[in-house]
Amino acid sequence: MDIGVKLRGVQMDGQTRCAHYHQLRDVIALKHFCCGTYFPCHLCHAELAGHQAQPWPAQLFDQPAVLCGVCHSELTVNEYRSASCCPHCQALFNPGCAAHAHLYFES
Repeated sequence: MDIGVKLRGVQMDGQTRCAHYHQLRDVIALKHFCCGTYFPCHLCHAELAGHQAQPWPAQLFDQPAVLCGVCHSELTVNEYRSASCCPHCQALFNPGCAAHAHLYFES
């Protein structure tokens, strides 16, 4: 998939669902601060990146770091955290992802 950003995942489909998270609403990828690459989940990063993940710094929450897998729009962390769906295409986001936010974003 060539959408103009660095994107990697394990058995990733065209909407960024992966081998680990593949429910209907699992349609985001998160840019990891450590490598500037989007991954569908922390497990994909652990399998493919070859280095330890580093959460996105709080002072950069206004920069693009979340990719909608449906329309491929980039969202800031602030935009993503305040929405239940993509503001561009209205694709629903998985509310369960909030349980893993500490793995991707500084508190």
